Amino acid sequence: MLYVCIPAYNEAPTIGLLLWRLRKVFQQYSREHEVVVFNDGSTDDTAEVLKPYHDVLPLTVMGGREHVGYAAALDAMTRTVSRRTRYPRRDAMITMQADFTDPPEHLPELIKRFEGGADIVVAERSAAAMPTPARRLRRVAPWILRPFSGVPGVSDPLGSLRLYRIAVMRDLIDQAGDRPIVSAPGWGANLELLVRASKFARRIETVTLDGRYDLRPRESRVRPWNDALALFRTARTLRAGSQTAG
Repeated sequence: MLYVCIPAYNEAPTIGLLLWRLRKVFQQYSREHEVVVFNDGSTDDTAEVLKPYHDVLPLTVMGGREHVGYAAALDAMTRTVSRRTRYPRRDAMITMQADFTDPPEHLPELIKRFEGGADIVVAERSAAAMPTPARRLRRVAPWILRPFSGVPGVSDPLGSLRLYRIAVMRDLIDQAGDRPIVSAPGWGANLELLVRASKFARRIETVTLDGRYDLRPRESRVRPWNDALALFRTARTLRAGSQTAG
């Protein structure tokens, strides 16, 4: 089983078409799957847009009226699919954005790597197509992260399109206990999840894919200076945690 996990906050213009494209991908690349959307207190029509897709997709919608943030959405979806799976070594969780940044047509490439034995598959994006705020953050991120944290072989630790073997996520959840598995704000949550999960993975692979930033109708939510400071704090916390564990 493949669980495609999508956090969504005010993504009414794109979430419906994204689910339709996901449906087409799995029609052509047949795999047992379930789509899990966390509607993070959206104040637009996201909830209404999602309703008819229950009839055409194996779809679970989580969340409610409260906006809890990206990290809490990732934590909730990870725990849900980890409880739901019957075969944690054979099943996987895929994370992706709701705004077309992560084209669903790329999923077969990640799945092939997983079926070939990878425990984590990281999609690495080309910076050339990124909007200016995201490109600026991507440019400074390596300098921020290098002294503190990283995953060997991964050059883009901030992306959202990833595949995780659920057995790895269960190990991460067991270690965290009642504490959130991730708590960093913004893109830092993607970094934190990757770094923490990588400790339980035997094999991590990367695949270079082109993200799409020209299809979403809204501006980037990246704020380079604020996000860079948040990344610095996240990386420092991860470093301190690894030293304590050691």
